[in-house]
Amino acid sequence: MAGLIAFVLLLAVAAYACAGGTDYGAGFWDLTAGGAERGRRPRWLIDHAMAPVWEVNNVWLIFVLILMWTGFPVLFQTVFTALWLPLALATLGMVLRGAGFALRKPSRRLARRRLYGAVFAIASLLTPFFLGAAVGAIASGRIAPGTQASADAWAGAAPLTFGLLTVATTALLGAVFLTADAVRFDAPDLVGYFRLRSLAALLAVALTAAGVLLVARGEAPHVWHGLTHGAGLALAVVCGVLFAATALLVLRGRAHWARFTCAGTVGAAVLAWGLAQRPYLIPTSLTLEQAAGDPQTLVWLAVVSLVALLLVAPAVFLLYWLDTHGELEPLTDSDLRHTGPTPPDPADTP
Repeated sequence: MAGLIAFVLLLAVAAYACAGGTDYGAGFWDLTAGGAERGRRPRWLIDHAMAPVWEVNNVWLIFVLILMWTGFPVLFQTVFTALWLPLALATLGMVLRGAGFALRKPSRRLARRRLYGAVFAIASLLTPFFLGAAVGAIASGRIAPGTQASADAWAGAAPLTFGLLTVATTALLGAVFLTADAVRFDAPDLVGYFRLRSLAALLAVALTAAGVLLVARGEAPHVWHGLTHGAGLALAVVCGVLFAATALLVLRGRAHWARFTCAGTVGAAVLAWGLAQRPYLIPTSLTLEQAAGDPQTLVWLAVVSLVALLLVAPAVFLLYWLDTHGELEPLTDSDLRHTGPTPPDPADTP
């Protein structure tokens, strides 16, 4: 039963990496869009693409936390004790990011819109970095049951390279999905804009992934062995094939299909990492059996997971389908081309 719950946990992490990663990536491109005039159209598309679904992506994160603290309490205690600082910074980033996104659009003052937009964009960069750094610390075995919080637990080469790879991956997801959104909204200039950024993100992912593998060979030998043998190797190969397919589809302008291969690349990478750690949850100090909670708790978690699969998952996927098919918030190119000056707010007049 512990193995089943661990696999469900891994699937939830993969779902959050794909869904939440796309939103973080959109925030990354919001940050790099430029000034108010140059970045107006990209930010307008980002707002409309994210608005219908950005909150629901946190469902996967909540599910991950519930599975961790109820199914594997030793893992939860170890991770959130030793890595409290990067996880606290990531949590703060999630809160600030959500507040910035929600408040910048209805704000009447230009200064406030810029402030909230900056908070949203910067938090979209820092949050995935700290989450990736925490994953790197776990994968490299830098923490163990009883480890006290310290900078050494998450500031090494493995956590930092994992953090950079996470940022690059979210940027890739965001650029690919925004390219498809630009096609759907019939905005050819934004198609080219985000297609170019998709290609740049593909290169960034390739370079950072190579860096992670080089570091893992020395700092995470157990994970390295898992990625080069058995199921971990098979999923790593699948990840590589899907990555190459994504690059080909982006080059050929097939943005619609590139979304699926890009999400598949990320999902396969997460699954490869999880299976490469077997039989450990924290290499090489905490096994699955050592971390598992009470058997009755695990049984009830399996029941809850099944209920969630039957009730929550269809609703979430229906929301994604409605959004990607333009059924929630139609946006015309005339909306996107609205670049007129914003009417001054009387409150801003001295």
